[in-house]
Amino acid sequence: MSEEKKNNQPKKVEEEIFIPEEPKFSLDDIILSDAVKNQILDVANYAENSFRVFELWGFKTTHKFSRRIGINLYGLPGTGKTMAAHAIAKNLGRKILVVNYADIESKFVGETPKNIRKAFEAAKKSNSILFFDEADAILSKRVTNMTQAVDVSVNQTRSVMLMLMNEFQDFIIFATNFIENFDPAFMRRISVHVKFELPDEECRKKIWAMYIPKELPHNIDLDEIAKKYDGISGSDISNAMLNSAFKAARLRMDSLDKKLVFEAVENILAGKKANLGVN
Repeated sequence: MSEEKKNNQPKKVEEEIFIPEEPKFSLDDIILSDAVKNQILDVANYAENSFRVFELWGFKTTHKFSRRIGINLYGLPGTGKTMAAHAIAKNLGRKILVVNYADIESKFVGETPKNIRKAFEAAKKSNSILFFDEADAILSKRVTNMTQAVDVSVNQTRSVMLMLMNEFQDFIIFATNFIENFDPAFMRRISVHVKFELPDEECRKKIWAMYIPKELPHNIDLDEIAKKYDGISGSDISNAMLNSAFKAARLRMDSLDKKLVFEAVENILAGKKANLGVN
């Protein structure tokens, strides 16, 4: 092919896989214990005050590599970690760049580290909060007894991630259901760890209230249902309300009977027990 024809060939446009978005939630949208909310506000305020501390008060010269602050939100599924990440970004008045492992994993050996670099570059370019959801998939322990090419690739990915975290002097959020899988090297580089637990009775009452629309005719007693069902998450409550509403609609009921909600919750709890291998 001649040089002229080559130049006239349409250039391949690389697909953008990391696109910042406006945060979907604020701190007012999620029900958290006072302890967890205060920890989140402490970290958000740290980031908010960085300009004053580093620029105006001169700490940029004495603490050159201390601007990075990582916060790890960990705990059981459905307890509000992802919502909290969005709320932190919202509190800081910045967009959020959400990175899932599926976004960076590549079937081609050696491509995953490149995708991680792209995520950091996209966050820096757009001044967005970088958020790694299900972070244990990429911050897990490195392989010490390498037997195949994929093991080498895993370690390369971890090494690149460590290097980028060291260089990235900004705010990073991680969320995981499995903090025990984190490599100690990553743990040392994350400044704050916030544990999310299942809501207590008072929080459950507030969550139930949040997920019951004003327009919905029903006979649900908030005190009763909050006390009746322990060990459920905010996500469980959300699902139970929606599932029971659809069943009431299918049965052509004029209002949502609490018995259908109880049934939906018990179905969710039974599924959890089965998942844990409990009879």
